[in-house]
Amino acid sequence: MSPTPDSRRASPVRYIAIAVVAGAIATAGYFAFGSQQHVPDATFTLLSGQKVSTADLKGKVYLVNFWATSCDTCMKEMPQMVNTYNRYKGKGLEFVAVAMNYDAPMYVANYSQTRRLPFKVAMDDGSAAKQFGNVQLTPTTFLVDRNGKILKRYVGEPEFGELDKLLDKALAT
Repeated sequence: MSPTPDSRRASPVRYIAIAVVAGAIATAGYFAFGSQQHVPDATFTLLSGQKVSTADLKGKVYLVNFWATSCDTCMKEMPQMVNTYNRYKGKGLEFVAVAMNYDAPMYVANYSQTRRLPFKVAMDDGSAAKQFGNVQLTPTTFLVDRNGKILKRYVGEPEFGELDKLLDKALAT
C-alpha cells in the first residue's frame, strides 16, 4: 500500500518538534560561543612540562591558537602567526599554541624545534579545547584582552589585517 498524499505531509506536531530542537541547538550554541565573552579557566601544559594558566595571563593581551601538525591550514598560517607574534611581543603580546590532543607529541616537539617557534607551545589533553567551547576545528584562535575578555574567535585562518588592527587597539590600552 502506497502512502496517500495526506500521509506524506509532516504534521504540525512534527514542525513544532523540529522548531524546538532547532531552538535548543541555537540556544546551546549561543551559550557555548556567543555569550562566552570571558576566557575560561584553563591550564596549558607546555612542551617543557611547565604549566601556564589563563589566570597567569590575566593583565596581558594574548592569543590562544588551537592547531595540529596534521592540519594543512594550521601549517599554512603558522609562519604568519610567528610573524604576528614577533611584531607584537615587544608591545606585550603573549601567545600559546595549543596542539590538539590527537596530535602526536613527538610531531609537535619536532615542528616546534625545527621551526623555532618563538612562543609557548602546549599539548592539550582535551581539557583546554573543551573549556574553550569544545574546539574541534583547527585552526581556532582566540584573541584575549588584558581583562580576560575574548575579543575575537577565529575558526580557520585569521584575516591578518583585521587581527593586526585588533591587536593594535588591545595593546594600546
